[in-house]
Amino acid sequence: MELLRERLVECGWRDEMKALCRAYARKKGRNNVTVDDLIHVITPKGRASVPDSVKAELLQRIRSFLMSSSLR
Repeated sequence: MELLRERLVECGWRDEMKALCRAYARKKGRNNVTVDDLIHVITPKGRASVPDSVKAELLQRIRSFLMSSSLR
């Protein structure tokens, strides 16, 4: 999880999501937005915008971990 967080910050994904949340809150009115609203609106965009390089690196790390664990 730490590696994922680090990579998402490095590639600007976190800042992009923060900007989307702020834009949505401005559009709807700050007092008219709940956390659930943000999650509902931002989650699909967030998942779709994770860079393929980050996904590939994490997948490779998980595979390596599973391979090393199965050899024990």
